[in-house]
Amino acid sequence: MFNPADLTQPRIEDPIALEEYKDVLGDLAPKIEQDIARLKHAPDDRAIIANLFRAVHNIKGDAALCKVRMGVIIAHPIENLLGRLREGQLQFTEMLGEAILVAVDRLELAAESLIAGKSIAHLRLVELAQGLEKLNDAAPDQMNDVASDVIQAVTGFHPPMAKTAAAEKKPAAPRAAPSQSTDLRFFHTLAHRFEIRSPHFKGRTARNTRLALETNQAAGRLVDPVQLQAAIYMHDVGMMFLPEIVWLKVGQLTPDDKKTLALHPSYGAGLLERMVGWKEAAEIVSQHHEMPDGAGYPAGLKSDQICPGAKILAMVDAFESVMLKHSHRGHSRSMLRAIAEINACDNQFAPEWVEPFNSVVRRMIET
Repeated sequence: MFNPADLTQPRIEDPIALEEYKDVLGDLAPKIEQDIARLKHAPDDRAIIANLFRAVHNIKGDAALCKVRMGVIIAHPIENLLGRLREGQLQFTEMLGEAILVAVDRLELAAESLIAGKSIAHLRLVELAQGLEKLNDAAPDQMNDVASDVIQAVTGFHPPMAKTAAAEKKPAAPRAAPSQSTDLRFFHTLAHRFEIRSPHFKGRTARNTRLALETNQAAGRLVDPVQLQAAIYMHDVGMMFLPEIVWLKVGQLTPDDKKTLALHPSYGAGLLERMVGWKEAAEIVSQHHEMPDGAGYPAGLKSDQICPGAKILAMVDAFESVMLKHSHRGHSRSMLRAIAEINACDNQFAPEWVEPFNSVVRRMIET
């Protein structure tokens, strides 16, 4: 049995060792992602399972060496699970793979938070460790159900058990006035020009538009969908007024980089403000990086000071970023892992929009 304090308020015995452990996770996590992706196509491949076992064993061993107790607690039951897989006692399933990946994601997030001096209580590592122990003890025919329960307990998001062929419920296309339609086509052209600056951006406008409009519809259309659509097209256009070396940068941003990036909402909003009929869209663009706790930018607005459209766009924009977060590893995150990380963002998003957003993502995963 573990000490819950090791997972909620861990004592950092050696900050340098913690940094080293973060680097270990950064090296091993991509290999785990790749092996689980391969197992989805070859679930009985013993060589892949052996590789996966060794990677998790190393996560556990290095955690002990670096005196990062949480790494030992989380990795130990996963190691046991993989041992059962290796011995043929269990069959690999996609849900089991997702549960393992969510656990590794949580370890990475926890290490990053501790290094930054932030709390990790909201990551629900206690629930994760308890769930992994239950998963380790589960009978083979219970694995999918228990893995699903683990993900829900940790993320607050109930994953679908299997993809279905159910018809999607798409929102009706926003009805724009003739003059608005002309403007929207222009805004869409600008968004496309932004997209082609990086292969990672391909299709992002369509993805963001769908997510935002469906989330708005799920909540009862609290935001004018035409204004919301315009804001989606224009929210990052301001980036093109900044040096490309900053907004196309791969890796860690410097404090100066962050200051420069913080200018882009004002540029995009400024363009909209100068056009008749787009005041609401301008407000959405201006505020889409504000946060309920006041820690956002550019104005440090809090909760009720932030317009509803900006709250939607904040979640959609963050979801897209998380999906591409580790694209340099060769694998984008699954939608399930991305929504898991979004739900772990303490105080970053308006709570009233989380459930509508989750319902839309869940439907997308199912279909």
